[in-house]
Amino acid sequence: MHSSSQLHTELKQGSFSALARILTLVENSIAPAGDLLRVLEVGNTTVIGITGPPGAGKSTLVNAITTRIVQENKKIAILAVDPTSPFNFGSLLGDRIRMSQQFNNPNVFIRSVATRGALGGISAKTIEMVDVMKSAGFDLIIVETVGVGQSELEIAGLADRTAVVLVPESGDEIQNIKSGLMEIADAFIVNKADREGAATFANNLKKLVHHQEPAIPVFSTVADKSEGIAEVCHWLLGPGLVENKRRPFLLAEKAYKIIQQQRMKDVDKDRLRNEIADASVIPGFNIYKFTDNWF
Repeated sequence: MHSSSQLHTELKQGSFSALARILTLVENSIAPAGDLLRVLEVGNTTVIGITGPPGAGKSTLVNAITTRIVQENKKIAILAVDPTSPFNFGSLLGDRIRMSQQFNNPNVFIRSVATRGALGGISAKTIEMVDVMKSAGFDLIIVETVGVGQSELEIAGLADRTAVVLVPESGDEIQNIKSGLMEIADAFIVNKADREGAATFANNLKKLVHHQEPAIPVFSTVADKSEGIAEVCHWLLGPGLVENKRRPFLLAEKAYKIIQQQRMKDVDKDRLRNEIADASVIPGFNIYKFTDNWF
């Protein structure tokens, strides 16, 4: 069993085994996770958020980006945030088949984390795990998440740059894109750009964003053929990261989630389920009165 100081030393030295161990401790709130988080020297590693609807080809895109970046002898970490089924509490996308060719690359670290039912997908655990990764000497960290509900806004709070991946079939939803994703997208990536209607869709997106300041690039890629990936990587690693004016607000949200997690840690969810199962069959059951006993 490694001591926390030894794990911390090995983490700073770039040990993947120490990183994996610490991430497991942090994800499951196992001692000495709290002590380790409090001594982290969180670096300035660029964090890229990649989000978008299911089926947009995000994993294939991340795979192609990773292949390109490691060719430049850079170290990259990938955190894949998977939706969690409320019924089996397992990671639905945990196999990560598309990323399998990267697993033996000494410059690539891949971790999958379940959302644990967090609204929108980014839990306090994800925040903590990214901070651990930022302490491990990577050149780039990619956080990939399914863009549903609130998660786009939350990924923007976690990342230095956020790319929203869409496919030509998203064309019918262009007004939704305008209302929801414009706030957080630092770039749009139209993937599967060899499909019919892709050029028209990309041009419509460009018209929507042309007045944005700073300018929001629109990239077209065919990730499974590595087409358009060089341009995306140039943007990901390029200079000119804009200082995030929302940083104090986003840090407050991050602190709120950490405080929320600390306050909730004594709530036994299994006991809650068992007690509510018994109480809910009693005539006159009232969930608000029931929860009063839990404060």
